[in-house]
Amino acid sequence: MLAPQIEASEETPLFELGLLARDLYRELAPELREATGLDIGLRQEGIAHLAFDEADAESLLARVSWQRQQGHVVDWLDDEEVATRWPWLRDCRGALWAPEEGAVDAQALVAACLADARRLGAVVVADEVRSIERRGGRVTGVLGRERYAAPDVVLAAGAWSGLVDGLPAPMPVAPIRGQMVELARPEGVARGIFYVKHAYALFRDDSVAAGSTMEYAGFDPATTEEGITRILDAATRICPLLRGRAPRRTWAGLRPGSPDGAPLIGGEPALDGLWYATGHGRNGILLAAITGVIIRQLVQREPTLLEDLSAVDPARFWGWIRG
Repeated sequence: MLAPQIEASEETPLFELGLLARDLYRELAPELREATGLDIGLRQEGIAHLAFDEADAESLLARVSWQRQQGHVVDWLDDEEVATRWPWLRDCRGALWAPEEGAVDAQALVAACLADARRLGAVVVADEVRSIERRGGRVTGVLGRERYAAPDVVLAAGAWSGLVDGLPAPMPVAPIRGQMVELARPEGVARGIFYVKHAYALFRDDSVAAGSTMEYAGFDPATTEEGITRILDAATRICPLLRGRAPRRTWAGLRPGSPDGAPLIGGEPALDGLWYATGHGRNGILLAAITGVIIRQLVQREPTLLEDLSAVDPARFWGWIRG
């Protein structure tokens, strides 16, 4: 999902980072298509955050108000406007409408980035990095089945980042399980993306992807009856026409979560040449491209796209990790 506006309730550096990240895909998608011939499935056709009671409507109206005051493109659709646009919805009190939000195909994005990296000379090695190698206060490489020398190392191991040995301090990243469901798209329901509280449904050309849970279940990627039922209930609330439909498939992934929900993007002052790009939680796809750009800029000592990186600076955890 590319949806920084949907759940944001205040102007923060992390919100600004999300907006920059979302808009970066407008440049990245055509560049990857031209370079690799692959389409990453970018859709920026808008996202609606639905309100089904007065409390939700008031909360979403407040978000619309402050986002408009800050100059962001966002609208409030009342119940009649919602019914006109999406007549299959039932009992909706209104919706926050963010027309610049959207989504990409995660698998297609990975495939395109790998193809482009190989085109530019990158070598992809299938190995499991077990530890960081260092000499004094400087990174010298990583160790897996073999040794790989490198003057700079980027730790981007997702939920498994904390399992890499040789870090100067324990990594404050833990796996958060997110379960998902895919269903057949009902006839008469057009493409679109809809949120309700912390659930969503993405209506593609021939399917509906619904999610997602947030569970601390260790490294267990299994789905559960309780989790799938919760997702189906939320999806049915969004689209009553989904009621009674059996899932085409279910699956779960492990997100890298940090204590404050923000990623760790930046350098390790106790070990020159070690860079962190992890802890992105629910915003992995949204922040993937801009994280790569920022890490490159930091490594090359260039100005970064976002000047204030305090919200994602790994140093914000060092006081209690190393104190």
